[in-house]
Order: sequence, then C-alpha cells, then structure tokens
Amino acid sequence: MASPQIQAIYRYPVKGLSAQALPRVQLSAGLTLPADRLYAIENGPSGFDSAAPAYFPKQTFLMLMRNERLAALRTHFDDQSHVLTIVANGREAAQGDLRTDAGRSAIERFFASYCADELRGPPKILTGENGHSFSNMKPPHSFSDVAQRAVSIINLASVAAVEDAVGMPVHPLRFRGNIYVTGWPAWHEFDLLGKEITIGKARFKVVRRTKRCAATNVEPDSGIRDLNIPLTLMEGFGHADCGIYTEVFESGEIAVGDTLVT
Repeated sequence: MASPQIQAIYRYPVKGLSAQALPRVQLSAGLTLPADRLYAIENGPSGFDSAAPAYFPKQTFLMLMRNERLAALRTHFDDQSHVLTIVANGREAAQGDLRTDAGRSAIERFFASYCADELRGPPKILTGENGHSFSNMKPPHSFSDVAQRAVSIINLASVAAVEDAVGMPVHPLRFRGNIYVTGWPAWHEFDLLGKEITIGKARFKVVRRTKRCAATNVEPDSGIRDLNIPLTLMEGFGHADCGIYTEVFESGEIAVGDTLVT
C-alpha cells in the first residue's frame, strides 16, 4: 500500500459557497483551518449573537442541502482584506469587505436577489469573530456542521468506491472536506476512530465519522442536483457516512504532498 498523502487542502470561508484550495496551512491546536466557515449567510432571523457566538444547525443558513444554486457561483475570499468576490455566469456579480457594513450590504443585496424565492427573511452575513472586531482576543467561531472546531478528512479511495456504486464520476468536492487523502484503502478512515494521525508536526485525533446529507447530491461545478449520495451509501455500504472529523491537539504546518502517519 502506498504511503497515505495529502492530495489537496481546502477551506470554505463562507458556509455554503465555493471551496478555496490551499497549498499549505498552519494549524493551531483546538481550531479549524484558518478562516474555515468563518462567515455564514443567515436565511431569515435566527437569534445568532456575534458577541456570544454559538452553534446553530445548518438549516439556519443558506446552504447546499436546500439551496443548490449556490454551487453555480465561484467565489474568492482574500485573507488580508476579507473581501469576498462572487462570480456568476462568468462575470463578477458582487464584491464586498465582510468586515464593513457597506461590504456586507453589497453581498447581502446580491443574495436577496439570487436566492429570492428561497429566503425566509433578509439574508445577513454573520461572523462570530469578536463581534466584527477581529482583534483575535478569543478563538474564531466556525459555522461548521458540527459544534466542535474540527478538521475534516476525505479518503479519495472511499469516493472512488462511491463512484463504482453509482456508475459515474463523483466530484470529491461534493463532500466539502478540508484534507483529501490518497493511499488509504476505501473506508480505512473509519478504522481510525479514536486514534491519532500525525502530519508533519501537527497531530490530530479522529473524533467521529461524517454523516452525509443531501448537500452531496449537488454537483459542485454545475449546481445541479443529479445524484442521491446518502441513498447510494446506505444501499451499497450499509451506512450514510463518508469522511471523518478530527480535532487538532498539536499545532503545526501541513502541506499538499505531506505523509499521514497513524
């Protein structure tokens, strides 16, 4: 068996919007990837308090499980400026600094139109980053699907097994993971539950399997809901899981091409 290696690293600065590839990233103990799910788009009033951020279920926000048209957008988030750029149909459709009222309003206006028939109220850009102060005085909030600050890992051999089951290509980004791994047998990741993984100097503990929802049914390039991945998993493999969540307990940099040691 080939040594397991990182093939790709992704983060999702705005929950539900497109992935951003990273060649390398510095991880900190107890945190997600920097800026992963740092922002979310509230779909109608939720009671979220940016000064005291707490976990809310994904149905609170615009997200692919119900709003597949989000997948047709290409987005770019700039680390330094916090400017989000949205491209729709090959053209820039909106741009705004998510730290400012004016910038957030520009993005909110776009989604008020783009998702008009799917909204329960005015869309609102949310962050738990110190109530927009960005002073780094407390750990950043992440609008993850799970309450803990986790880093997700996808085994590409497991994705290939799903491809075999459906009889057509399955884009790995349907699973919206952080770290994509080659070199493990299909479903080997489930054998690691409760165990540790070392990548470079960073160390992780595997804490849970990732149960899949209807978001994986959406093809991430076209935004078309063309498969039923949870049903395929249940019928073909007896579970609805693909991928694992890990928690970082020792800080360190990881990079594409790094080997995973278990």
